[in-house]
Amino acid sequence: MYGVCGCCGALRPRYKRLVDNIFPEDPEDGLVKTNMEKLTFYALSAPEKLDRIGAYLSERLIRDVGRHRYGYVCIAMEALDQLLMACHCQSINLFVESFLKMVAKLLESEKPNLQILGTNSFVKFANIEEDTPSYHRSYDFFVSRFSEMCHSGHEDLEIKTKIRMSGIKGLQGVVRKTVNDELQANIWDPQHMDKIVPSLLFNLQHVEEAESRSPSPLQAPEKEKENPAELAERCLRELLGRAAFGNIKNAIKPVLVHLDNHSLWEPKVFAIRCFKIIMYSIQPQHSHLVIQQLLSHLDANSRSAATVRAGIVEVLSEAAVIAATGSVGPTVLEMFNTLLRQLRLSIDYALTGSYDGAISLGTKIIKEHEERMFQEAVIKTIGSFASTLPTYQRSEVILFIMSKVPLPSLHHPMEMGRTGENRNRLTQIMLLKSLLQVSTGFQCNNMMSALPSNFLDRLLSTALMEDAEIRLFVLEILISFIDRHGNRHKFSTISTLSDISVLKLKVDKCSRQDTIFMKKHSQQLYRHIYLSCKEETNIQKHYEALYGLLALISIELANEEVVVDLIRLVLAVQDVAQVNEENLPVYNRCALYALGAAYLNLISQLTTVPAFCQHIREVIESRKKEAPYMLPEDVFVERPSLAAWLEGSQFPDQGLSPGHGSKSRES
Repeated sequence: MYGVCGCCGALRPRYKRLVDNIFPEDPEDGLVKTNMEKLTFYALSAPEKLDRIGAYLSERLIRDVGRHRYGYVCIAMEALDQLLMACHCQSINLFVESFLKMVAKLLESEKPNLQILGTNSFVKFANIEEDTPSYHRSYDFFVSRFSEMCHSGHEDLEIKTKIRMSGIKGLQGVVRKTVNDELQANIWDPQHMDKIVPSLLFNLQHVEEAESRSPSPLQAPEKEKENPAELAERCLRELLGRAAFGNIKNAIKPVLVHLDNHSLWEPKVFAIRCFKIIMYSIQPQHSHLVIQQLLSHLDANSRSAATVRAGIVEVLSEAAVIAATGSVGPTVLEMFNTLLRQLRLSIDYALTGSYDGAISLGTKIIKEHEERMFQEAVIKTIGSFASTLPTYQRSEVILFIMSKVPLPSLHHPMEMGRTGENRNRLTQIMLLKSLLQVSTGFQCNNMMSALPSNFLDRLLSTALMEDAEIRLFVLEILISFIDRHGNRHKFSTISTLSDISVLKLKVDKCSRQDTIFMKKHSQQLYRHIYLSCKEETNIQKHYEALYGLLALISIELANEEVVVDLIRLVLAVQDVAQVNEENLPVYNRCALYALGAAYLNLISQLTTVPAFCQHIREVIESRKKEAPYMLPEDVFVERPSLAAWLEGSQFPDQGLSPGHGSKSRES
């Protein structure tokens, strides 16, 4: 009987005998290296036998797994790895099928060590560049299984971390193996991206939470050189870096869905981090596709809570600034149009108190302060993105926003909201705030281009409105456009300095284009400044803005003719306070006198006409003694004591008009 068995063993195929010989009697001895070398040589010499070798190794491994002989399982996988690394013949495809079958068997096991072993073998296989294409290979199981491992909830923290890291490495291997192979199953299909991307984000998100509860670095073990979050981030960057133009949408959509499902827009820190990774990983020319995705998602969430919308807007702000350094493409006006539309919707929500325009049972009540926070986030985003645009695009955005500002019309009655606020007024304020954000820091050498007629007409028409807040925004917008040398902040305080050289003003000669602009629009500007000064609802901020506007016109746009016109304008404003046909309050009259004193003191030193300077200084000194309530140092303070000065007295004749001496008349 023994002879018969020996005879049968000798008749076994050579490849089976070579495979059997690599397994030692005691699995702890490991792979028999000399016999492994013989098997490798045989596989290289007879490549047609490679598929049979793989099938037999697979058979042995499945049997050993079933019998819990894990030592032999490890030996079988080591042998497979070595054969894969050594063989690149045309028959490799059939061998790979057996290999993947064995890896799948290990991944299906409940033993963490076997799962990790199978993953490591798959990663080695993924790094091999095959010489022959494969038409029928599928990685669907591996995507699903590796994604499942990324969400491991094992009781042991160390084992859970190892399984999750193996899952991430496995997904990275699948991506590397399939992303550039057109013959493989398309890894960019939604069915795969919907598993891969959330698995990576899950590890980014949850390890951050674990780190916040972890001990100090001194207590942390030295062996933890890498964690699932770092690995997941690296894998996500690699995935996005390989994405072609047509695949960006499928890669970004799962990110948006994950942030929605886990309510991660509200804290927004994680969402911003995710999109920074995305924007810095994709190719620059694809940036506008991400912006479009975010804009579409914002529209889709237009009825979500204000905190959610605010989170999306802030993420959009960060992404847009990064995208502006690459290519934003045709999405510039689309982005601003979407943001302005969301701004108008938010105003409606705040006024009506609901998303449907009427409050009924089951309607979600809207918190006004949250809507205001959302509106401020939108305005901030508009400003931050506009600041990155080139001048020509910024000009287009400015005109676009101004075209959306509703202007008062007799044919359009004002609609009243729940709180008594006017919808049109709130829209005007929000759009002007946005315009102010865009215009801040705007640099344009040609004022005709910066303030074209159609834009200036619409802007100045809002300057005549009764609403004090709107008028202030218009003045600040004009100041932003005119200030091209950064002098604005030097006129934030109204004063009568005896020497303006301490301001260190940057003054350039008025250009030919600026002269043409002033010839065309100066009278229109003067008229609106004059009418703005006469408004009874003006407060200190209005007078500060008017002073800044007059000063900047004098520095940026003034020639001799403009200077004379500005002096006449200020004297006319002073006459408004003196004659008082408008029945202005005492504070307003004092403010106009103080405004005139401050401006004429400035312009006299800029023009350096000795007689003019001397007269202005004499009148200011006279006012200091007899009428300090007509000087800015006493008027524009936190609590002006005008009543004490004016009690029982009339306004003295302390004007700065040319009627006060031949010297000023000559100047």
